[in-house]
Amino acid sequence: MSLNDPGYSDDLKQYRINQNRDGFEIGRIIAEHKERYIVRTDKGEFEAEITGNMRFTAENRSDYPAVGDWVAVKVYEPDLAIIHEIIPRKSVLERQAVGKKGEKQVIAANIDYAFIVQSADRDFNINRIERYLTICHSAGIEPIIILSKTDLVTETELHNLLDEITTRIKNVEVIPVSNQTLSGYDKFKSKLNKGNTYCFLGSSGVGKSTLINNLSGREIMKTGPLSTITKKGKHTTDHRELIILDNGSILIDNPGMREVGITDADGGLETTFDTIIQFSANCRYSDCTHTSEKECAVLEAVEKGLISKSSYENYLKMEREKARFQTSIVEKRKKEKAFGKMCKEGMKYRKKRKY
Repeated sequence: MSLNDPGYSDDLKQYRINQNRDGFEIGRIIAEHKERYIVRTDKGEFEAEITGNMRFTAENRSDYPAVGDWVAVKVYEPDLAIIHEIIPRKSVLERQAVGKKGEKQVIAANIDYAFIVQSADRDFNINRIERYLTICHSAGIEPIIILSKTDLVTETELHNLLDEITTRIKNVEVIPVSNQTLSGYDKFKSKLNKGNTYCFLGSSGVGKSTLINNLSGREIMKTGPLSTITKKGKHTTDHRELIILDNGSILIDNPGMREVGITDADGGLETTFDTIIQFSANCRYSDCTHTSEKECAVLEAVEKGLISKSSYENYLKMEREKARFQTSIVEKRKKEKAFGKMCKEGMKYRKKRKY
């Protein structure tokens, strides 16, 4: 990433000065392939890997670089760089690591906006949209919902989908687009500003790669024709990648995510489900779980139709996930502490035996 390119801010310049990093190249991770990275610096693009010390001191996957990260590197060979440090992130988009209790997976870093892409045809799932909204709000990233493939539904069906979204989800902009007719692209493009980084979120086959190709005016991401059975693209993104458009805006494409586990340590649920939170202030009990308590204002609102029952059930499901994740973290720390104590006692015993 050239230091004159979009995204390199005054804060990064000041950090480089304050931390005395003049001896390092400053670059940005533009692609990741199983702990191998592509870093763009003033001198070009390099394959890169982290130092042994970074690997040794990393407590979890969040301590490894991710696409979008700014890093301090040294170039040792014409085509190889070593990453020595991750420059503090201004935002980090993450979810529960699939199949790993109490661990997070970084989706992308230093994001300004997230485009949540949902297909207007059979893939549409408003519960999934709320999940994406929650991880965005938790990261302090502004979400924009993109309803793609509008050419595959009738005008009446499209109107009903938009009404369903805006009735259940407040204060989040929704842009319907067609990758075939390019309807909605003018409004979409108006959201892309020089120097801002945008992340695409969505399931496989919703048209994220085609969106990026259409925005750039060239085939950057590989795509294929729609399957006649699933109506999804046959080729989908298999890694994260950062792309700079001609207007200076920065896009990050992501592989489709089948699971969006909630970690939510920073109030993402409260922002996504703000209507439920507002009603909860009137519950009789301050520790109300909104499941069976008497005089629960949330349950009353659900019964009266003031809160969507589906949204309420989705909220409870994600609250349970959040609680399980937090419990997993506590259990993991206890085990690590016990293991560390056992190692210390073992070392003391060996020293006594030695002398």
